[in-house]
Formats: sequence, C-alpha cells, structure tokens
Amino acid sequence: MGERQTAALLARLPAGWTVWHGCRLPGRRHDLDHVLASPCGTAVVVLDSKRWHARRPTHDRGGRVWCGEEDRHDKIEAVARYAARLQTALGMPGVVVWPLLVIHGSRIEGGRLEVRAPDWPGVVHVLGPDWLVPTLASAPSGIDPGRAAAVVARLGQVLSPAVG
Repeated sequence: MGERQTAALLARLPAGWTVWHGCRLPGRRHDLDHVLASPCGTAVVVLDSKRWHARRPTHDRGGRVWCGEEDRHDKIEAVARYAARLQTALGMPGVVVWPLLVIHGSRIEGGRLEVRAPDWPGVVHVLGPDWLVPTLASAPSGIDPGRAAAVVARLGQVLSPAVG
C-alpha cells in the first residue's frame, strides 16, 4: 500500500490544507486513506492510495483503468462511491468533493488520467506521485478562513478514526 508515501507527499502541501489520514464515515466499513479540505473552503478531496506493479504501466483502455493487462477500474468506482457518500454526508452546498487515486510503483501513461465512474457526475483523477501536490495546489484559489473552518468542522463531525 502507498498510504505512507502519500502521507509524506501531502506534508508538502501549501499552508491552509487540512488533512486526515485513515478515517471513515459512520456506518461504513471501508477506511478512507486520506481526506483533505482545501484552504478556500470549497473543495474536499477523497484520496485513495495504491501500490501497483512497477513493471506494468497504468493506462486508460476504453474508459477503464488498467495496470498492464489487469482491469483495475473497480478501484476507480470505489473511490467515486466514497466521494459520493462523503458529499452526501457533508451536506454543504458549494463544497465540491474530488475523488482521487494516487498510484505508486506503476507508471501512469501521461502522468495522470481522468476517467469516469458510474453514478459519479465528474471525473476521477488518477495520478502518479509526482502529480499529486501540483494537482492539489491547483484547487480553487483564494483563501477563505471562515468557510474553510466551517468545512473542517463539518468534516470533524462526519469522519471518525479508522478502527485498527
């Protein structure tokens, strides 16, 4: 798993980001690897970390994500479901949840992919580690400490520490 590597990368984010590692939504069994609140108070990121085979490139084939010859689109669909559940749990109009998957080991063709998942209206971002911080830093600009604090407080209400 690449959770520790991703956590080290997230430590490089610009000031103002709030990051939770290893949390979950109440009533759910799956742990969320990382959840981030942007400093502008309009974006939340659900980030899943994976370590895939280093000798097999990750690519988009027909709108599905593959690592070598293995279909891994189920991971895309899962992070999109987590993002949808968090969006609903937040219940904050104007706050957009981004589903993001960072892949360690396997080289991503083009460095990043943007793919679709059923029941998710936007794209799921699939990034190599070198693209993670620059992509997050490109989140909506501006800093609104009051709005960001409200998003962080709400996330504190809906997230709980992972068990184990």
